[in-house]
Amino acid sequence: MRVVVAEDLFLLREGLVRLLKARGFEIVAATDSAPGLLDALLEFRPDLAIVDIRLPPTHTDDGLRAALSARERIPGLPILLLSQYVEQIYAQELLADQAGGVGYLLKDRVFSDDQFVDVIRTVAAGGTVMDPEVVTKLLGRHRHGEREHLSRLTERERQVLELMAEGRSNSAIANRLFVSEKAVSKHSTSIFTKLDLAPSDDDNRRVLAVLAHLMSVPRDGRVPPSH
Repeated sequence: MRVVVAEDLFLLREGLVRLLKARGFEIVAATDSAPGLLDALLEFRPDLAIVDIRLPPTHTDDGLRAALSARERIPGLPILLLSQYVEQIYAQELLADQAGGVGYLLKDRVFSDDQFVDVIRTVAAGGTVMDPEVVTKLLGRHRHGEREHLSRLTERERQVLELMAEGRSNSAIANRLFVSEKAVSKHSTSIFTKLDLAPSDDDNRRVLAVLAHLMSVPRDGRVPPSH
């Protein structure tokens, strides 16, 4: 698998490169800036881009912007974002085209190389992986706003939804909650009905639809008042 790495911290960048090479990945480029990232993605068209959101020149969202710009020119280009923060707009931007092949991990919550490599392979294959902390905070934003559609869910349905939004299959959700797959399927159907989302057998579309719905607050971050 051909990978481009974009990280401005030298030690972290080199650590990622060494780790990935040791696990059999081909690093076609490793860059420390957003312009360098965009150039590398357009030149090499890799199987995956691992991108720090905050890159030079401004250290704000330059990495994300470069990755999204490349994805516009290379539809479906798999992107795995790494960040120290949970920021809603970043997740919303990443998921906007509904094409899959996206991931959002928090740097301090990657606990093993096996875990990291599994995420890389999932995203490169067109899957969606969101760090559980990202999912929890996105859900929490809506809970605090008391959005009507989420208030319809039972506590068990909320648990299923959180696991669903992490990209877990019905089987994995059943194992985590110690229930049957049939029960998970029933909860999922109820969730889609209450959230006004059409059910789908495609796990990736299911995750993207749920997250897109959960992140429907305006870009200024204010939750609309209930009516």
